[in-house]
Amino acid sequence: QVQLVESGGGLVQTGGSLRLSCAASGRPISSANMAWFRQAPGKEREFVAGVTWTGLSTFYADSVKGRFTISRDNAKDTLYLQMNSLNAEDTAVYYCAAAYRRRWSTTDFDSWGQGTQVTVSS
Repeated sequence: QVQLVESGGGLVQTGGSLRLSCAASGRPISSANMAWFRQAPGKEREFVAGVTWTGLSTFYADSVKGRFTISRDNAKDTLYLQMNSLNAEDTAVYYCAAAYRRRWSTTDFDSWGQGTQVTVSS
């Protein structure tokens, strides 16, 4: 069983940047598809970005493509989300997730962190 802990959230102005980190323990992430999801107040949780266990493929929601970059450091068992050009629509609780699968699917994620709050001021 893997435990995931997000960090790096906070308050940032419109146009600013943040880098979120997700530290995994209990099980290496080298064989896991990894992803970031987010949930804003009154909205359902949505997929933001993902990276396959091979590190060869990344996936992004249209709303963040070109602004966010997902990356992983398997040696450190850490997942990252670099967020640039932030706007108010990015305000949400961001969750790290893992799926120990060989094939990619956004429906396979069943290990979750506690979330970290990102607030973008206008």
